[in-house]
Amino acid sequence: MSLETPDKIRTLQKKLYFNGEGIDILHPASAHTDSDSFVFFRRSDVISTGDIFTTTSYPFIDLAAGGSIQGTIDALQKIVDMIIPVYGQEGGTMVIPGHGRLCDFGDVLNFREMTIIIRDRVRDMIKKGMTLEQVQAARPTQDYDPLYGSGDKFVEAVYKSLKGEK
Repeated sequence: MSLETPDKIRTLQKKLYFNGEGIDILHPASAHTDSDSFVFFRRSDVISTGDIFTTTSYPFIDLAAGGSIQGTIDALQKIVDMIIPVYGQEGGTMVIPGHGRLCDFGDVLNFREMTIIIRDRVRDMIKKGMTLEQVQAARPTQDYDPLYGSGDKFVEAVYKSLKGEK
């Protein structure tokens, strides 16, 4: 079933009831790949994100498999919108990333913000006419590299995604 969400993110959704729990399976268009999904376990209040969200590296955007930087950001936004946080303390909806530790609202929000910031930095460099090599040399991920490792492949994927390359 296809539905248009209020935030204009095109998402395929499947709802089912299993083992005494309502489960929503959502498939955002063109995130990490064009075949991603994340699963919301309603009674448990847990979201399993697959590789759309990880805590161990920058997002891996598989352009050849239909992934895109904007699709990744849109999927992360959808996950953020689904989370109900407990303000002033840890808790609320728990998030299981594709790789890494158990997370909460703040972790996903920080990851989404990092992704948006780097996309905007690369977009600005493209507008200035910079080549991929020049953008990589400018190190737009430098302040996040201690958390996620080298950002060269991520920057390349962002650059090519924004330029419409595969």
